[in-house]
Amino acid sequence: MATKDNFELKIDNAKKTLETLMNPEITLQESVKAYEKGMGELKKAQKILEEAEIKIKEIKGS
Repeated sequence: MATKDNFELKIDNAKKTLETLMNPEITLQESVKAYEKGMGELKKAQKILEEAEIKIKEIKGS
């Protein structure tokens, strides 16, 4: 299922970004970039969840 893989990939990417942010040697500029990237991945994952919820409601309504 492509959506599941895509969702899981987004979550994995966000987790990797969190690990980067936890590195005490990261610069402020690197932190900002990592934060933006992580938040972008989480927003995309949220959108995938919302689309799945809409599909489930459509199926239940049929």
